[in-house]
Amino acid sequence: MSTGRIALGAAGERLAERTLGKLGWRIIERNWRSKHGEIDLVALDGNELVLVEVKTRRGSRLGTAEEAVDARKAARLIALGEEYVAEHPEFANLYWRVDIVAITLDARGAIERMSHLRNACVTG
Repeated sequence: MSTGRIALGAAGERLAERTLGKLGWRIIERNWRSKHGEIDLVALDGNELVLVEVKTRRGSRLGTAEEAVDARKAARLIALGEEYVAEHPEFANLYWRVDIVAITLDARGAIERMSHLRNACVTG
């Protein structure tokens, strides 16, 4: 992955974290990794555990940020969520979900659009 894409992703994650923090969410972890992948943000929304996938794009030439999470990526996020909960028994009794924060920036890097899709990846 190019340095520019890494920086864009990190900037999007910081924007998402600030936005969710303003909603009263408590960020527990950033960039949690396992051998199967990464969860961008892990947070508590009240008494719900939320695994947040942040997608950031400059413009929509290559599709929207939301479109970047296809069925295969959604299935992987759910599997990562199951792995996270299994490794963190303190959250075993909480309801958990996967949300997507999709951010589109304009050419100057200003937020053009930001959307928050709650419970975006569901099973069955």
